[in-house]
Amino acid sequence: MRKSVMSWLYHVMIMARTPAPDSRPVALTVAGSDSGGGAGIQADLKTMESLGTFGTSALTAVTAQHTRGVESSFVLPVEEVEAQIAAVLSDFDVRAVKTGMLGTEPVVASVADRAADLDVPLVVDPVMVAATGDRLLDPGAEDAYGDLLAAATLATPNADEAEVLTGIEVVDHASAVEAGERLLETGVDAALVKGGHVPGDAVRDALVTHDGVETFEHARVDTDATHGSGCTLASAIAARLACGDGLDDAVEAGVSFLARAVRYHLDVGEGPGAVHHLSALRDRAARQPTAEAVEGVVRRFVDADVSAVVPEVGMNVVGATPYAESPGETAAVEGRITRTLSGVAPNRGVRFGASSHVARFLLSAREFDPSLRFAVNCRFDDDVEAAFSELDGTAVELDRSAEPDPGTEGSTMGWAARRAFERAGETPAAVYDRGDVGKEAITRVLAPDAGTAVSRVLGLAEALGEE
Repeated sequence: MRKSVMSWLYHVMIMARTPAPDSRPVALTVAGSDSGGGAGIQADLKTMESLGTFGTSALTAVTAQHTRGVESSFVLPVEEVEAQIAAVLSDFDVRAVKTGMLGTEPVVASVADRAADLDVPLVVDPVMVAATGDRLLDPGAEDAYGDLLAAATLATPNADEAEVLTGIEVVDHASAVEAGERLLETGVDAALVKGGHVPGDAVRDALVTHDGVETFEHARVDTDATHGSGCTLASAIAARLACGDGLDDAVEAGVSFLARAVRYHLDVGEGPGAVHHLSALRDRAARQPTAEAVEGVVRRFVDADVSAVVPEVGMNVVGATPYAESPGETAAVEGRITRTLSGVAPNRGVRFGASSHVARFLLSAREFDPSLRFAVNCRFDDDVEAAFSELDGTAVELDRSAEPDPGTEGSTMGWAARRAFERAGETPAAVYDRGDVGKEAITRVLAPDAGTAVSRVLGLAEALGEE
């Protein structure tokens, strides 16, 4: 029998294998190179791949740069740029095009001429002003953008670029909308005037079309690692357009993609770091391991019979992916873990989005310590409070009677997490409250990994069992 199996394996190893090709929509980026990998062609291609498209490219310039700045640049002759675009379009079924740094007036004009003949969405990121405020194009190249915008589906200027294109200083949302409306006069179908350079706790991006204005708002991430964010957003939108999304959906997906890429930026180089173009892809890859980790924690709790710490409402185990931003990106027990005559048991299996309350608390806690990955809700009473001495970390109390009116559950959990971290002065191992009218007293155990979550909850259960 063993010989037969080995013979079969040998036969499989030496025989030719049947190919299994993957089919992906193709997108094209026309932009400059960033040797530091955070912006330009490098950012575009990584973003496009992350969002399910096959990225092709036409290089307009070569730059020597890193996380601290640009050392030098060399603009390619327009003929070489044209040859690259022609080569790609002659062979690939390109479904969307994105432009970035074009460098010179001849390149801008050439791309505009080619774009006028394309019957696919075109996203124009008008790279005109450096982060230092320096103008990157000569006046002739800036003027040539008029023809390129006239052929575009969407323009994605930041506040400085919108001012160059329209003469309107963008200082708030109203002026962003005004600049967007002025851009529509160039012939572009829509303008996304970005709010990243406009002061404020929230970033408000204004999508202006002939049908009206849609605003995309998200909390500002407190980091300087935003180099390449414009390239990343524009290429993300182009990728989703190539996949068949409508403009509103593509912009919403692009804005969400960029917010995650900036928050979970890569700590590389001696400067601020780099936008994490593959954060969404890494998040999807982490879903199965995260669900399996939650299942493992549940098995440990069942085997150890943690009845002593299961609250009346039932216990849940929530695991967040490393880049989780919503309850739908956390795995939990559907229906929770409840006490039975023979111990504890989960009502159903583990799935993503199965928890709301515990998941939102975990996500809120991650705003203060992104390394947190797991949360478990346990019962609270005087005996549990005495058992906190067995924890390998701080247990901090919340006064639920002082919490704000819950306009949304998420805001309540945000308040609870903020108060917990303020009172602990560090990342707490457990956060508890004594309940309120209609609210059961509860303990929330936090942990950076599954093993720590298990040890903390089992420690509490064992301490209670010894009483």
